[in-house]
Amino acid sequence: MNDNSIRRLVIVGGGTAGWMTATALRRLLYPELTIEVIESEEIGIIGVGEATIPPFRRHNALLGIDEREFVRATQATFKLGIEFRDWARPGDSYIHGFGTLGLDLDGQPFHQYWTRALQIGAAKDLGLYSFNVQAARQGRFMPTPSDAPKNTPLEDIVYAYHFDASLYARYLRRFAEAHGVRRVEGRVVEVRRHPESGFVETLVLQDGRSVSGDLFIDCSGFRGLLIEQCLHAGYEDWSHWLPCDRAWAVPCENVAPPVPYTRATARPAGWQWRIPLQHRVGNGHVFSSRHMSEDEAAAMLLANLEGRPLAEPKLIPFHGGKRRRAWIGNVVAIGLSGGFLEPLESTAIHLIQTSIAKLALLFPERDCSEALRNRYNSQMDGEFERVRDFLILHYHATERADTPFWNYCRTMEIPESLREYIALFRDSARIMPKSDELFTTVSWAQVLIGQHIASRRYPPVIDRLTDAELRQFIEHVEQVIGSCVAVVPAHEAFIARHCKAPPP
Repeated sequence: MNDNSIRRLVIVGGGTAGWMTATALRRLLYPELTIEVIESEEIGIIGVGEATIPPFRRHNALLGIDEREFVRATQATFKLGIEFRDWARPGDSYIHGFGTLGLDLDGQPFHQYWTRALQIGAAKDLGLYSFNVQAARQGRFMPTPSDAPKNTPLEDIVYAYHFDASLYARYLRRFAEAHGVRRVEGRVVEVRRHPESGFVETLVLQDGRSVSGDLFIDCSGFRGLLIEQCLHAGYEDWSHWLPCDRAWAVPCENVAPPVPYTRATARPAGWQWRIPLQHRVGNGHVFSSRHMSEDEAAAMLLANLEGRPLAEPKLIPFHGGKRRRAWIGNVVAIGLSGGFLEPLESTAIHLIQTSIAKLALLFPERDCSEALRNRYNSQMDGEFERVRDFLILHYHATERADTPFWNYCRTMEIPESLREYIALFRDSARIMPKSDELFTTVSWAQVLIGQHIASRRYPPVIDRLTDAELRQFIEHVEQVIGSCVAVVPAHEAFIARHCKAPPP
């Protein structure tokens, strides 16, 4: 370490963001660094059922967390994808499955062969050609077996988790403290800054104690205690593209075995989530307050629960968007303090995870150089914008005009970046995401096709197969996937055998 190295890192706020940051940076950075988390029991966390996407498994692997222990400790279940009901048309249903789609051939993605096969009457529902979708629909799950046959979907089963966010934060806190992270109980009431540089130097707690640091991570949630209230970062509001601005959340009793997928059901002014856990089901109604009152939205949520509610609904106001700058001076905002995009594709934890990873790669010295800050901010801008476009696609690519909300979404102007994606797909079934983009060709294809965006044609190279060869290829893919799914046990049976949580 040199004399300019950061020696004290202070994280303001616990919860998922705070404790994920603490555990990961403790693992990734030098041992001489002191890490403190200031957390107040008075403030609490949102703590609803949380759904993740596959990159989250890398975070647990980085920390060396045992998967089955984690599943038991957080009342978790497994997740193969997300089901969307009633989005493009009432009565519709499709699953955005993780992992592969069909089998790519000669460097061309499977959905382009499927597009041609559909035109000659040789293709069925796209979900039949996804291992994850078929396993999800049949309520089956297992991780990749050690004896998986080569060149089959069983060779690499891609999945994520559903878990209780409150239990996860407690689990990470125990893990972090066991590895040297110090927790400070208290509420920050004053922020003291250097008179010349403007850098934050000390935080004063309600009881008069003070905590000093070299670098501060703002994980204080929507209020943005440091990044906004102190440093006035500003907020880029995307509510004209993502009009939902409220969510009611409530847990309910399990009435059936937990399914291995999240469900998002469109409602008249938004959508309802369903996240199955071992001990309960997490539910929420995300809605636009311009199109539905809070009371009406709460009543709609309660009327559509599958089991008895276990608590009073909790209202969560929000504005979709991000801070104009996530890193200012020696303060970095991670989690809700840095921005919020509704949980339609379960990206909240991923945005925390990628924020941490980028900070670790660009970890500064005490001067927090402008070059590092600018690169971090531009990279996080890109992450948020690409996720934003994917979410907007679900709303805009709809044929629904049955309510003012859906009519607005169907006819609204969209970002040029998304317009180009849709135009390219309509023209020739091509999808060309950036190399570092979270959502791959497989994800875009499933949602574009699931939302009834049709391609007029396909790339000429797809005609290398004759009609007979194409039929044989498509049928072979369906058969292989069906046979692989058939050997997978029921999701509930796998949990009961390997990672059943104790009663809460």
